[in-house]
Amino acid sequence: MASMDFLADRPHRVVVLALDGVYPFELGIPNRVFPLVPGGYEVVTCAATDDRTVRTDADFTITLGHGPEALDSADTVIVPPYDLRLIAEELAPPVRAALARIRPGTRIVSICSGAFALAAAGLLDGRPATTHWAVADLFRRRFPRVPLDPDVLFIDDGDVLTSAGAASGIDVCLHVVRSDHGSAVANRVARHCVVPPWRDGGQAQFIEQPVPDEGDTGTAATRTWALERLDQPLALRELAAHARMSPRTFARRFQEETGTSPGRWLIQQRVHRARHLLEATDLPVDRIAAEVGFATGTSLRQHLHAAIGVSPRAYRQTFQVTR
Repeated sequence: MASMDFLADRPHRVVVLALDGVYPFELGIPNRVFPLVPGGYEVVTCAATDDRTVRTDADFTITLGHGPEALDSADTVIVPPYDLRLIAEELAPPVRAALARIRPGTRIVSICSGAFALAAAGLLDGRPATTHWAVADLFRRRFPRVPLDPDVLFIDDGDVLTSAGAASGIDVCLHVVRSDHGSAVANRVARHCVVPPWRDGGQAQFIEQPVPDEGDTGTAATRTWALERLDQPLALRELAAHARMSPRTFARRFQEETGTSPGRWLIQQRVHRARHLLEATDLPVDRIAAEVGFATGTSLRQHLHAAIGVSPRAYRQTFQVTR
């Protein structure tokens, strides 16, 4: 698969395809994230036309250093979002021709409305995908053959990844780094960018957060407290007592603030901690299960497989940091 070419004698080549109406913030994400991996990636930005001039969604136009020929040698192609007024139109012939240059097996990533270009080119037919929640209905009408999930941050379907709006572009790029180089490298990149190192792709895109009642401090302190005690049984009643709320009020506030239930959140955090221990230590699976609060190694295996589709052994073989 082309996404593993970073193991060869040259850096993995990431080509960012800027379409007319491109959003400047998202356009810059790949160039901010991937160069922070020493020797790991080469990032180039290209236009779909030979004149290399692209109008942005802001009040300026950019001239890029590469035309569509850059796509011929890409290992990963990233399509940032473009003008929402253009996504309802047919894909321009030069854009379609540019996307056709992508080699089979190349990893393709879209950010936000970039998924419209991939879908219009037929690259998402029959594949799970996401885009920004605000244009989900339009996407469904335009591309009924694409199973869309607008409630997640990003979807990894192997050689095709799609993500939601703005900050989820950072999430999916960090996910790519993590998949290619492990969590230790991804965490260093995230720290340099001053962003969280990992947000589950299945996390909700859009969470309403009403203003808290006066004197209501929310559940953040309890979440921090729980993260320090993942190895212990943590019942809803105990969490609510720490937050000085009734269980019903705590569960409601927790859902409002995180987009998920306390029980599901605890499982996510335990799986996340287990992944770190699998990568960074040689601890047996049963010991890791106890460290993160799963009753047995079997329970850890079940939850890890449900989250990312692999066993602890397979995950460790793929991502364990070589020491």
